[in-house]
Amino acid sequence: MKTNDYAAYLALDWGDSHHAFALQMADTQKTEKGQFAARPEAIHDWLKELGSRCSHGRVACAIEAGGDALVSALLEHKWIEIYPVNAAMSARFRKALVPSGAKDDVPDANVLLTLLLRHGDQLKPLQLDSAKTRELAALVLARRGAVDRRSQLGNQLRAVLKGYFPQALALVGDDIHGVMALDFLERWPDLATLQKARAATVQSFYVLHRVRRPELIKSRLELVAQAQPLTQDSAVIGPAVLQVQMLTAMIKTLQRHIARFDESIQERFAAHAESALFRQLPGAGPQLAPRLLVAFGDNRQRYPDATSLQKYAGLAPVKEKSGRQLWVHWRWNAPIFVRQTFVEWAGQTVVYCDWAGVYYARQKRAGKGHHAIIRALAFKWIRVLWRCWHRQEAYDEARYLTALRQRRSPLIQDLDLALT
Repeated sequence: MKTNDYAAYLALDWGDSHHAFALQMADTQKTEKGQFAARPEAIHDWLKELGSRCSHGRVACAIEAGGDALVSALLEHKWIEIYPVNAAMSARFRKALVPSGAKDDVPDANVLLTLLLRHGDQLKPLQLDSAKTRELAALVLARRGAVDRRSQLGNQLRAVLKGYFPQALALVGDDIHGVMALDFLERWPDLATLQKARAATVQSFYVLHRVRRPELIKSRLELVAQAQPLTQDSAVIGPAVLQVQMLTAMIKTLQRHIARFDESIQERFAAHAESALFRQLPGAGPQLAPRLLVAFGDNRQRYPDATSLQKYAGLAPVKEKSGRQLWVHWRWNAPIFVRQTFVEWAGQTVVYCDWAGVYYARQKRAGKGHHAIIRALAFKWIRVLWRCWHRQEAYDEARYLTALRQRRSPLIQDLDLALT
């Protein structure tokens, strides 16, 4: 960063009720400090006043990652160039400047300003994808949040059932979030209610919910007939039934909204200019293909090479060396959802891509663990996909295999054996 590039240098420490600032105009060494309310009107009024002072010249603004609402407000003022600061970086810099560990919003803003002025060359300006990509990214992230909440509620539902009606877990099958399981528990939330129902009624319920195997229905009906209550204590059963009714209703609500997210994601993915690069990837499917698209984005300046994306996604290992000791460890500071996207997809490619399956088998024979292999495979896939993304060419497996043959990759011999 060149110190004469900006009319002013600004650092913001965001908060719930107030945002703290530290400001230095380019023509002075004096630092102004203060706060303004975290209301939209107060934020924009303060920024408009700053814009007038700077004659709307460019202003460099450092802000700690996580203040998304404030960043959205800053983006409305095109003369502000945002420099996101990793929370770990600012915490360590704060500790170096304030060894006592004292923390306050205004001094924190001053720490960010010092980092911006003295080490601005270590920071990168915020690079946005297109509005369509950012909308799709927000949708897939929101969907993942809803799915995670559904999983949490499902685990709670299992735990409650184990406490008074454990037979239900066998009667509804493995998919506790499924329509059949939720309808079953709504209709028969305890063993006593279920055993009062006629066997023909229960059988009809299973048939209507597409449980077609007669032997499975028969075994479940026998279980109902022979079941004994874990407890008959009404002090346990009554509250548990209310919990089950609450949890099934909440899961059903989430199911409806997840379906709406899926519909919206598919519409926007189908209309996206980059979708052709990800639609046909082996094992991607309707959920992972949009997630892969937003993991790469459409701003090709953000990742100038595959290594930059491997590091950002947290799949490139970190090496530390001290004296004669060298150790390699997991990269901690990485976006979890992006890393999950690549790892989950790599796991699917083992099934749907021949060379990925062969790679997995080779690593397994070498004694590597499942998760280590999948992470290593995701690392390889990023290198392959980055080239496709950078060139804006869809992945062609035949072309990739030809390249492996030309490099005499050891995968080829095993792949030829697997395909014969």
